[in-house]
Amino acid sequence: MRKLSYREAIREAMVEEMARDEQVVVIGEDVGCYGGCFKVTPGLIERFGTRQVIETPVSEEGLVGVAVGAAMMGMRPIVEIMYGDFSTLAADPIINHAAKMSFMTAGQVSVPMVYRTPMGSGTGAAAQHTQSLEVLFTNVPGLKVVYAATPADAKGLLKSAVRDPGPVIFLEHKLYGTEDIVPEGEYTIPIGQADIKRQGTDVTIVTYGKTVFTALEASQVLEDDEVSVELVDLRSLRPLDTATILASVRKTGRVVVVHEAPGFGGFAGEVISQIVEDPITFAALRAPVARVCGKELPTPFNKTLEMQLPPSSHAIVDAVLSLFPSAV
Repeated sequence: MRKLSYREAIREAMVEEMARDEQVVVIGEDVGCYGGCFKVTPGLIERFGTRQVIETPVSEEGLVGVAVGAAMMGMRPIVEIMYGDFSTLAADPIINHAAKMSFMTAGQVSVPMVYRTPMGSGTGAAAQHTQSLEVLFTNVPGLKVVYAATPADAKGLLKSAVRDPGPVIFLEHKLYGTEDIVPEGEYTIPIGQADIKRQGTDVTIVTYGKTVFTALEASQVLEDDEVSVELVDLRSLRPLDTATILASVRKTGRVVVVHEAPGFGGFAGEVISQIVEDPITFAALRAPVARVCGKELPTPFNKTLEMQLPPSSHAIVDAVLSLFPSAV
C-alpha cells in the first residue's frame, strides 16, 4: 500500500479527472507555473497546457464568476482560492448564481463547478487568513459542502465533486503534508456519506476536517481512562449523513461535537439539532450533548496565541469526561 500526502492526493484526483475529461479545467491565481499557494498544482500546466490550467488576475469575484459562466456552458471548472477567508469576495457568484441557477431554470442549466479552498488555522497568517467559514456555505440550498480530513478521503471526494452535476464547495485543511495510505486505481467516495474513523461504545465524537486528528488523539487518551470512543468523521456537511450520526448516538448515549470554527452559530448547532429533534435518539441520550469549538475571537498573528484558539485534545477529553459524572 502506498502513502500520499494530502496535497498529492488532491493533485492526483485532479490529474485523473483532467485526463479523463478535457472539459475539466483548473482556474485560479498562481495555479500554473508557481504551482498554487499551497503547492497543490505543480506540473499541471506543463502536462495539460494553458487551456486546462488557467491563470487569473487577483480577483476572486471575477475568477469565480468566470468559472460559473464556464460551467453553465458545459465545462467543469475546479476553482482554487488561496485562502478560505477570500470566499467573502467570491460570495456573490457562488451564493447568488451557482447555487440557484438550476432551480431558477427548472433544471435546464446546471453549474458543475468545484470550489477548492483551505480553511482554518495553523499557518501563522493572522486573522484574515485563518478563519473557518464553512457555515457561510452550509446555509445555502443548492450547494454541496465537503470537508475531507485524510488524503484518501480527499482524493475520493474530489473526484466525486468534479463529476457532480452541481456546484460543490470542497474545503481543505492546511495540513497539506499529512501522509496516509491512499488506494491505487480508480475510486470515488459518495458525497453525503460520513465515515466512522474509530469504533466505540461509550461516547460519540462527531467532527470533520483537521479536528478529526485532534479527536483521534483525545480518543487514545480516553482509552487509558477506559472510555471507548466512536469517532464519526462527517466528511460531508451538506448533504449531512444524519443516519450515521443518529445510529452512533443511539448506540453510545453520549455525544460531543467538535469543530475549529467558533461555537456561536457554528455547524455543531446543526448537528446537535438533528440529534435532539429525533425522538428515538433524544430518548437514548444518557447525558446532555456537549460541544468543543474554537474560541470566540479573531486569530492572533502570534503563533503561540494562535495555537490556543482551536479545540485541543485536552479540551475534548475534559468534555467527554464531564458526561460521566462518576469519572470526574
